[in-house]
Amino acid sequence: MSKIPFLWQMQTIEQVLHLMAQRADAWEKTGDQRCTFLRCYNLMSSNMAQAIHEGQFHDPSWISTLMLRFAEYYFEALGHYECQAEHTSAVWRHAHNATVQTKLHVLQNLLLGVNAHINYDLPLSLYDCLHEEWATLSAAQKQLRQDDHEKVNQIIASTIDAVQDTVVEPQSPIMAVVDRVMGRMDEWLLSQLISSWRNEVWNVAVRLLDAGDSTEREQIRQEQEQRVIDRAEGLIAAF
Repeated sequence: MSKIPFLWQMQTIEQVLHLMAQRADAWEKTGDQRCTFLRCYNLMSSNMAQAIHEGQFHDPSWISTLMLRFAEYYFEALGHYECQAEHTSAVWRHAHNATVQTKLHVLQNLLLGVNAHINYDLPLSLYDCLHEEWATLSAAQKQLRQDDHEKVNQIIASTIDAVQDTVVEPQSPIMAVVDRVMGRMDEWLLSQLISSWRNEVWNVAVRLLDAGDSTEREQIRQEQEQRVIDRAEGLIAAF
């Protein structure tokens, strides 16, 4: 499996949150639609940090490391894209190009980022944070890791309403009408979509961890890469 050469490593979650807010502010000032996903990501990451602080995870140290690794993949891909580096991931090149070059609905901008980050970056992040210990973990310990992964689904679900109120509706007032008509149904649907993607991602990560060698892992990565790009094309065509 090919590995992204990280240009830096973020040391703290606070550093990540600051960088997210800083970049989102800059994009919003220039009308760059990529601020939509990053505002959402920042909100969810802030709630994740609060959940870690409150002790909601079995292993807060591990989930903090995973959260940092996850963010590194996002910012590393962004750095490569902005430098037009040849090893920019195909998934993020496609997502950034679509968002920058095309006038999309706010939900498309949001979901293109969510699709790329969750469905591509997250299984790689999980692999990075699990592969050294995976073979030595008992079935019960592996389940605790999965439980912490699934706990994030609840945190995301609790954040969706704030995302709609503070990120989506200001860009698309009609969504406020949708929210009034559907009640919490629209937030529930988005939450269910993201949760289903994250459940799929755990299975992809396990396949990577159980792969016999690097050739098999790279094949799995390439398959997931194409799946994510195909899903992005579907999101673009759906509106």
